[in-house]
Amino acid sequence: MIDGDMQSFVLTLDKFLEHAAKWRPRSEVVTAKEDGCVERIGYAGLKTRSQRVSGALAKLGVRLGDRVATLGWNTQAHVEAWYAIMGMGAVCHTLNPRLTADHLAAMIRRSRARILIASADLMPLARQIAETASVVEHVLVIDGDLDRPADTPARPATRALEALIAEAEPMEAWGGFDETAPCGLCFTSGTTGAPKGVTYTHRSSFLHTLRLLQADVTAISGADSVLTVVPMFHANAWGLPFAVPAVGGKLVLPGRQTDGASLAQLIRSESVTIGVGVPTVWLGLVEHLEARGGELPSLQRVIVGGAPLAPALMARIEARLGAIVQTSWGMTELSPSGTVAPPNDPSRAAILSGRPAVGVDLLITDAEGRALANQRDAEGHLHVRGAAVIERYFGENEPATDADGWFATGDLARIDLDGNLIITGRAKDLIKSGGEWINPAEIEAVVGALPGVSLAAVIGRPDAKWGERPILLVELRDRQVLEDEALLAPLKGRVASWWIPDEVFRVPNMPLAPTGKIDKMRLRTEYGGEVRPVQWID
Repeated sequence: MIDGDMQSFVLTLDKFLEHAAKWRPRSEVVTAKEDGCVERIGYAGLKTRSQRVSGALAKLGVRLGDRVATLGWNTQAHVEAWYAIMGMGAVCHTLNPRLTADHLAAMIRRSRARILIASADLMPLARQIAETASVVEHVLVIDGDLDRPADTPARPATRALEALIAEAEPMEAWGGFDETAPCGLCFTSGTTGAPKGVTYTHRSSFLHTLRLLQADVTAISGADSVLTVVPMFHANAWGLPFAVPAVGGKLVLPGRQTDGASLAQLIRSESVTIGVGVPTVWLGLVEHLEARGGELPSLQRVIVGGAPLAPALMARIEARLGAIVQTSWGMTELSPSGTVAPPNDPSRAAILSGRPAVGVDLLITDAEGRALANQRDAEGHLHVRGAAVIERYFGENEPATDADGWFATGDLARIDLDGNLIITGRAKDLIKSGGEWINPAEIEAVVGALPGVSLAAVIGRPDAKWGERPILLVELRDRQVLEDEALLAPLKGRVASWWIPDEVFRVPNMPLAPTGKIDKMRLRTEYGGEVRPVQWID
């Protein structure tokens, strides 16, 4: 007996743009420009331009498996470069422009990317990178005119990508390689330690996209207009440049303008239905509307992640924007989505990060990695495995997983009786005082919920008697004045008395990491030493 068979359909990312170009050719990718105007293109036009970029890169010697670096914002040109690089089988190495030139050059030296595609306004940074990363042979400029100062070095060669597109023959045939081929390289944010490289494959990103589109996850459809504020250099913009074209939705890109006023204007003009970004982005939008007035009637949902969300901020966002907030949890090593709260869930809450969708699994363990007998309502160390979860870091020989394929996330968590994930802290953030552990996340949740507090962070400071003691840093709303007692009193009865921070610092602007999370590494550097008389920092 001869069994039947099914067609082989290679899961490569070029399929998403090809599908959008064929079946939703007039659906738009919209980019906000600095002058207040917008740039528009349909998916059919985007595909044509992307294939010309592939042709231009091929003329410069880019081949299967080569790394091509990008240094840019969320724009049409950046999306074109993504599909061009990945479609021809090369690897897109996204660089975070909020990092230093030395850090970025070190990453490029590791990836050995010979070509750097950079936004025109980031050319000073691009030149600094190229000066110390001699592997870079070509710098291609997007999103602006080519600036050629007199002292521009002859190497690396610098050209406007638009000029190369005009000259290039389009690469008509994308794909033709294995679905397990690498497609992307992203380094972790390094907010708690040294950055590590995470390699995405076509298969992992394809399956991640299908999971993202499920009805109980993002539920994005072709009728949606999706504002992608989460940066393309932050874990593939959470997969949205793949997911939105896959269903033919409108992909709305803010460029580098992510302030509240710019986002409000873009949401109105493009009838945005879904907005995606870290909590601080939506805080800025809410504060703008509170100060200037106005409504955003088209906005139905806001998906947040990347950092803890205070209950007070979630309530404030929903009340002022009139939109439902969906919380989520993920990390670079997960491509990055792990869990997302379903849309329109009446039991939604800031502490709940939703359930894992099919394709990803969670495990709670003790500190030694042993699975807890009770996987519900027991706090422990969170592990994860699945089709889009890291197996091994870039450049490493040893796996990042245990013998059973579980990856240790570094998060502390519990899973409630309904299967919702609750992140309770970071293992590296724990403060050991007098031999006992203090969880900063619990203190931050209480203080962050106070009406006058915008952001709160707790870090440990060396103490001669106890080893470490917690200190509290807060950013207050509208420069309000809150005495220490008003900030610390709500903790009494909510946490152990010895958990209450020894000192309070008020910061006018909480330092944020490049991904929008509170930068605890910087806070530890500036406040982790001896007691200081200064109460304000920039």
